[in-house]
Amino acid sequence: MPTECSADLFGFAPVEGRLVVAAFDGGAVTSDAGALLLGAADRAIRLVDRFSGCFRDLRRRELIEHEVRTLVGQRVFGIALGYEDLNDHDELRFDPVMATLAGKLTARRQDCAPIAGKSTLNRLELSRPLPSKYHKISHDPAAIADLFVTFFLEAHRRPPKQIVLDLDATDDPIHGHQEGRFFHGYYDCYCYLPLYIFSGRHLLAAKLRRSNIDAAAGSVGEVERIIALIRGRWPRVRILLRADSGFCREELMAWCEANRVDFLFGLARNDRLVGEIAEQLAEATEESRRTGKPARRFKDFMWSTLDSWSRRRRVVAKAEYTPGKENPRFVVTSLKAAEAGARHLYEKIYCARGEMENRIKECQGDLFADRTSTAAMRANQLRLWFASMAYVLLCALRRIGLGHTQFAQATCGTIRLKLLKVGAQVRISVRRVKLAMASAYPWRHEWGLAHALLTAAVR
Repeated sequence: MPTECSADLFGFAPVEGRLVVAAFDGGAVTSDAGALLLGAADRAIRLVDRFSGCFRDLRRRELIEHEVRTLVGQRVFGIALGYEDLNDHDELRFDPVMATLAGKLTARRQDCAPIAGKSTLNRLELSRPLPSKYHKISHDPAAIADLFVTFFLEAHRRPPKQIVLDLDATDDPIHGHQEGRFFHGYYDCYCYLPLYIFSGRHLLAAKLRRSNIDAAAGSVGEVERIIALIRGRWPRVRILLRADSGFCREELMAWCEANRVDFLFGLARNDRLVGEIAEQLAEATEESRRTGKPARRFKDFMWSTLDSWSRRRRVVAKAEYTPGKENPRFVVTSLKAAEAGARHLYEKIYCARGEMENRIKECQGDLFADRTSTAAMRANQLRLWFASMAYVLLCALRRIGLGHTQFAQATCGTIRLKLLKVGAQVRISVRRVKLAMASAYPWRHEWGLAHALLTAAVR
């Protein structure tokens, strides 16, 4: 019997004599069934509840359809699932999984979807620190900034003996006429210059800044705030600050020395520094030319600038020669030679800071932290925080639920692709909501283990 023709039916090449057709008539089907793990991770650390607690809602309650908690959760879950634009939510507001995550399957008013569309979410993103006649929702920037540190502290069952805080500035290109728009010569574009602070995979700060500043601008204040919170919970922990030469500033090093904080910063080379390692460079050059391979020597010495440093400090130099050119590098540190020799200090401790750049790539590449396209810098900072909270949520999923699986070190993008983007048929009855996922799903064992561990972690 011939197949009935339909304008909504798509035909493809036949297989073993059978016609292959497709149509958008599957009913309640979702491509994000794995997002239920995000909901479980949220219940384990209560991220949405606590993040929404940083907002104040002065709207008339009898007129509200979508609570602030629903809006905040919808935005965080959406970013984690790969929906960076508010426009996406005009369709997502009808998605049964998003409604399930929001805890709201039906709207109170007949003319509304269960969850919010782009216009309502836009009003959330444009909220201000102080409410006004036209901005009834406000947020507390200080409370949001401190919440990242709280999540970091709670991720540890017991206080560690030592932690390393990595600082870095990166470019956030902008293509409109946003507030705070400046051209940055190094990055060769108009951009913001956000400051990130990580401890391992944990995000402690994401501060949006104009780009017409020094890379270390404002870092002392951020470090002071974060370390005060950490020492309030862990008074005996030893703290090491680590960063590249953009943060090698007298103000920051002096603050560390006055507050019992160790530091290890890159040090920009100059003729005086290169002159200090002339002998080591000559030895490395001779060895490299003899063997045809890169060669390196290390030197440990006390050094000070001519006028910008207040004291002499320990400097470790790497005198390296790669075939064809010299490659000297320098770091300055408060760590003593007895606890970290020159080679170990540079190769094992300092070079490990490069891992932080992978975390920034996750935030900007996988979670759209660089989508700062609103006109006001205040709103762009809030967008950065939403993306950062999505990172914290995925980090909790990875840490709690995936630690014993092949995804223990997976990036946020990989976790989304393999564990969250799962197709399923949604069946909603009086008693339950069931997501019927594909029986041939290849990572069902890891998914099930993550569910068990996240469920056990709910306090």
